[in-house]
Amino acid sequence: MGIEVMEDIRKDYVYDLIESGKRVDGRGFRDYREISVERDIIIKAEGSALVRLGDTSVLVGVKLDIGEPFSDTPNKGVLMTNTELRPGASPDFETGPPNENSVELARVVDRGIRGSEAIDLEKLCIEEGEKVWMTFIDIHALDNDGNLMDAAALGAIASLLNTRIPNERYGLTGEDTLSIRDTPVAVTMVKIGENILVDPNLHEENAATSRLTVISNADGTVSGMQKSGREGLKEEEIVEMVEIGIEKAGEIREKYLGDK
Repeated sequence: MGIEVMEDIRKDYVYDLIESGKRVDGRGFRDYREISVERDIIIKAEGSALVRLGDTSVLVGVKLDIGEPFSDTPNKGVLMTNTELRPGASPDFETGPPNENSVELARVVDRGIRGSEAIDLEKLCIEEGEKVWMTFIDIHALDNDGNLMDAAALGAIASLLNTRIPNERYGLTGEDTLSIRDTPVAVTMVKIGENILVDPNLHEENAATSRLTVISNADGTVSGMQKSGREGLKEEEIVEMVEIGIEKAGEIREKYLGDK
């Protein structure tokens, strides 16, 4: 039996199970898998976090170096986000240049941080027009069992919250901790049949017709969204998913980022 035939059988099984009101792992449609966040994992990084979301695991590291600002923002630091989808994390990942999935993951995480203005980039200016702190967020997928997006976004903000500015390394003075003004959290949902599921595992992602990631701030405002999938979503479905996303983000933020 070919791989494609097996995948179709698996999709049908997932679909039929969900239509009966169940999920493969026994969760409710609005429930996350078990989440764990470990910080300060990478010794040589200025900040880091290992996030496990069920059997999905993502390692995020933050590095700060001095560089030149962009010409249109001479008084602001620079933020750059990169993703590496390691072949060992999934048979679907390959070595070589970043593919569209890697680029999308980095862009969505980056957009959530920028959209929320989580980092006060003006405080990363050392000498206007000449020298600023450049913040590099590197995302490494270690194991992929679905929903890398939420794990990566949570790892990014968790890493930033414990990032130290290496002033001493460059003989500088100033604040030693990165100034974080908000805590954006991503919540991803998929549509399978007429059902909306939070935190899809890999099989649910493959069976889904639509996916929506909602990134919201501590005050409940939306700082980013990403839609993918072969089918569209109705307006009322988007509204419902945004409401779910904000609610779930608040729960994750309070439990794993220390916000009350």
